[in-house]
Amino acid sequence: MSPAMTAALKALFDAARRARLNSYSPYSGHKIGAAIRVKGGQVFGGCNVENSSYGGTNCAERVAIQKAISELGQIEIEEILVITDAPNPWPPCGFCRQVIAEFAPASIPIHAANLAIDTPEFKMRSTTFGKLFPEAFTSDFLQK
Repeated sequence: MSPAMTAALKALFDAARRARLNSYSPYSGHKIGAAIRVKGGQVFGGCNVENSSYGGTNCAERVAIQKAISELGQIEIEEILVITDAPNPWPPCGFCRQVIAEFAPASIPIHAANLAIDTPEFKMRSTTFGKLFPEAFTSDFLQK
């Protein structure tokens, strides 16, 4: 499903595109950007930051989430957009999905887009987080 490009969604796209420009991606060669909207309406962007040990790499989605937490403390994500330079949009990886599950309900929209906005090659896929990551492991499973 590809939703209409509303002003709110365009703001997420623009924040992800700006963040993507700062990507440190000498190993994959792919610059990724992400933007999240948190409860209250603030938007935070992030880019992928790769590391020669690979395990030290941070995906754009996690960088955006960490940035929001470092500035606001507790957050609730309301919407996410991930942008890639690949022709076909890339969804969040499994590690990112687990981190998203910590801060977002299953009902939030997740969008994956390429850079080709305003061209016939533009692609954007949208779904809910619950459909993307069913039965997420959350704190509900832990004894408190």
